[in-house]
Amino acid sequence: MLTRVDFNVPLADGFVADDTRIRAALPTIAALRDRGAALVLISHLGRPKDREPELSLAPVAEALSALIGAPVRLAPGVRGQEVKAMVEQLGAGDVLLLENIRYEPGETKNDPELAAALAELADAYVNDAFGAAHRAHASTEGVAKLFPRRAAGLLLEREVSALTGLLDDPARPLVAVLGGAKVSDKLGVIESFQRVADTILIGGAMCFPFLKAQGHPVGTSLCADDDVKLARRTLDASPAARASIELPTDLVLAERLAADAEPRPLDGVDVPDGLMGLDIGPRSAEAYGSIIAAAGTVFWNGPMGAFELEPFAAGTRTVAQAIADAPGVTVVGGGDSAAALQRFGLADRVTHLSTGGGAALELIEGRELPGVEALR
Repeated sequence: MLTRVDFNVPLADGFVADDTRIRAALPTIAALRDRGAALVLISHLGRPKDREPELSLAPVAEALSALIGAPVRLAPGVRGQEVKAMVEQLGAGDVLLLENIRYEPGETKNDPELAAALAELADAYVNDAFGAAHRAHASTEGVAKLFPRRAAGLLLEREVSALTGLLDDPARPLVAVLGGAKVSDKLGVIESFQRVADTILIGGAMCFPFLKAQGHPVGTSLCADDDVKLARRTLDASPAARASIELPTDLVLAERLAADAEPRPLDGVDVPDGLMGLDIGPRSAEAYGSIIAAAGTVFWNGPMGAFELEPFAAGTRTVAQAIADAPGVTVVGGGDSAAALQRFGLADRVTHLSTGGGAALELIEGRELPGVEALR
């Protein structure tokens, strides 16, 4: 059974530093092994330019072996006679992890020859790599089309169901909490939620283009001119949209982005020259928390500030706690939002924590995901 997983995990000193994505694939791996399948797992790790040894999946094989309580062999590559021989030696329930698929230049080019070589390794295909499902790569789209017997894994199925449910039939009110750095990165998501949500709460550096579009000075806050234009367009469309847009009413400022920078509370949103906004203020965080507490469904993607630095983590922490305490359905996109939940010890307090930041956003935008469409 050829199974695409997403083991693109952080490494530190040659070991897996966060095994969340590996654990997310365990139900599918267990279900297939219980059915007697011999598993050939495919994953990428990072963005190698060659065969950098620090991006080998060897630490992942070791971590997976510990989690399933069985040996996990690592193949030296993804194709060739040695790999084929290792596959032929597999028995029922055995697991072989192929080396980093992105060591192959043809992976990201969706090379048909690479897809065909992968297809020779098994008689059926399962894609459980939601975090890579928005990529039309050889291991996600190309190879899937070569298998008459192909299916979605349990994780992929759960991700798609949870995220499409936000748009199709959410319990209301539906509240979208959106942060991060750039409006351009989330414009499609904002526009989608303008149509279907009841309230959109904006935080993080993304709020400054909106505030500037309203005429507020933003000091040295991160605020690209193109993002201001997009924010103005979004605000202009707001009166006719279903969802209202809420912006911060107070901020936390500093002269620079640094752990030892002195945080300066601002009662308002007019940022003085020489200062930058690095977090939403306590009044905004409390107001956002109240809206979240009354929601039937909450979607969160993007921190409210530079939460990695403790002086500017309060806004994100308050919002994360409100989402964890919310009585409604809570869905959190991957990336920094997931990292924030992990940091604050709240990752197990939400209904669904997505493993795919980019894939989650594209699905909410209404785009087709190549790795999902190839399974149909």
